[in-house]
Amino acid sequence: MQTIEKKVALVTGANTGIGFQIAKALSDNGYTVYLGSRNLQKGEAAAAEIGGETKAIQLDITDNNSINVAVTKIESEFGYLTLLVNNAAVSHAGEAGRTMEEILGSQRASIAPISEMKTVWNTNVFGTLAVTQHFMPLLRNAPAARIVTVSSALGSLSLNSNPDNPYRSGFDAVYGASKTALNAIFLSLSIELKGSNIKVHLVSPGFTATALNNFQGTDSVEEGSLEPIRVALAEDLPTGSFTGPADFSGENNLIPW
Repeated sequence: MQTIEKKVALVTGANTGIGFQIAKALSDNGYTVYLGSRNLQKGEAAAAEIGGETKAIQLDITDNNSINVAVTKIESEFGYLTLLVNNAAVSHAGEAGRTMEEILGSQRASIAPISEMKTVWNTNVFGTLAVTQHFMPLLRNAPAARIVTVSSALGSLSLNSNPDNPYRSGFDAVYGASKTALNAIFLSLSIELKGSNIKVHLVSPGFTATALNNFQGTDSVEEGSLEPIRVALAEDLPTGSFTGPADFSGENNLIPW
């Protein structure tokens, strides 16, 4: 059992993309990092690349058994969790290889297949909350803990209700609205946990080129990771914050709900 002063983090969906960059930054800043990956071999390769005290852990956030095994492992090795970074997400559940425009076009509210919508929300909303609920006892065991959930400015109702927002056409019923639901749930959680030892933060990486958008984003993974990394490392942000990069946000990087 390690001493309670050691900072321990879990990053979901961290074998590639923004999750990998967050895991690397945490490791570089002295954290023991559990690198969550649905495919353990891919997770082990990513953890070996990062080095330090980075440990691959098999974690499918849509599988309660997988979540329970991960909780048991971290509980047995440390007994607490300092930081949970909810990064794992999917953008669609349809045919692979489509462009971002094709995916968004198929996910309009009037035609979106409900089965695909349920699949995406099962990961982005229900799976993310399930992981958080299961790890809550370990977060409560830390002297001070934080939950950082990677969301998207695309989920902001305020931004999407503005006709001048150039990105509002991308607000679809499947991915975009899943982030709106995610924001609402974690805002609710921040209100519930106010005054406790756990802070809750939401963060948007901006329009980053990742597998989520068929690598058609305007920012590199390194650029898109800057704000999530800042929030993941910051311990003095007010709970309930929703922030993003400067071009997506306002004063103090705040994004309107």
